[in-house]
Amino acid sequence: MGNDSYYNRIIGTPYGYLGGERVVQVKSDNAPKEDVLRRLKKIEGQVKGLQRMVDQDKYCVDILIQIAAVRAAINKVGVLIVESHSRECLMRAVEENRQDESVEELVSVLAKFMK
Repeated sequence: MGNDSYYNRIIGTPYGYLGGERVVQVKSDNAPKEDVLRRLKKIEGQVKGLQRMVDQDKYCVDILIQIAAVRAAINKVGVLIVESHSRECLMRAVEENRQDESVEELVSVLAKFMK
């Protein structure tokens, strides 16, 4: 990887490591989950807004623009979940020497997500 400090700044401290020493890390950070839930609530509001737009016979171009916004927001939630899953599961797989199995699972998940 070259420069560890560069890697840590860009990617973050690898799971299970702190300052170059292996540590047991208890995950207490719910930031990804909270971010996903916050985004899903926003999407829920957007969908309700779409329902109102249809009910009120709003201009179809405006409705389509809002549909595109909802689709983009849903895709972003999916990306966040894939990122979180990848980091957690791949790091655990490396620790347990199951990289091949984990990579295959990730490829399968990405193929399903990108359909």
